[in-house]
Amino acid sequence: MTKLSAAMEPSKGATRFSDIIYEKIVGMIADGNFPVNERLPPESKLAAMFGASRPVVREALERLRTDGLVVSRKGSGSYVRQRPDSSMLKMVPVGSLADVQRFFEFRAGLEAEAAELAARNWQPEDKERIMAALQAIEECLRNGELGADEDEALHDAIAIATGNQFHITVREWFRPHFAVGHSVTRSLSLKRTPAQIRSVQDEHAVIVAAILARNEAEAHDAMKRHILNARARMFQGVN
Repeated sequence: MTKLSAAMEPSKGATRFSDIIYEKIVGMIADGNFPVNERLPPESKLAAMFGASRPVVREALERLRTDGLVVSRKGSGSYVRQRPDSSMLKMVPVGSLADVQRFFEFRAGLEAEAAELAARNWQPEDKERIMAALQAIEECLRNGELGADEDEALHDAIAIATGNQFHITVREWFRPHFAVGHSVTRSLSLKRTPAQIRSVQDEHAVIVAAILARNEAEAHDAMKRHILNARARMFQGVN
């Protein structure tokens, strides 16, 4: 392993205590222990419940607000905004939910730039590869299949179309992280309504259309919206 790749490997002991508290609260919301529209216990009570300091609990709550799971009401506290599908937690390695969400944040910038470069640089063979990948996802939708590998292949094809080997290399470095994101979001999408499932593919189509039209700005923005929407879909509420 090179010094660079070693430096980019996450430390097993690097998990922050606030991430652990964050994941525990997400689990309790998903299980219905903290119901939707109900007020969460105050920071002091959560701190005692989890054996943590109030600043640690505060940091966890801030991430929950960022993820749209809780909302603050001035002078009243934090309230549960939506309840995620509990199956989502079973798909993510224990203790890594916060990292999965952070990786989506990383992807939003990285892949938006890739889409912009792809729009500028694609060649005829790239167009064929991108269109084949988009069609493969469409086939999966028609057959009711997961399509995680096909989804990942589309993003790979866009990275190749950049003509910049570093976009391809980064995807290889972080292949397991990309795979988790694609697998979780695709698995959850199969539980949604047909319209919601179609909306994900529509996002892909908008990205591809912008790239092939060499509209760099729209390709950038469409990809960024897609990745941030995928991140939000992980926590999409259930009834």
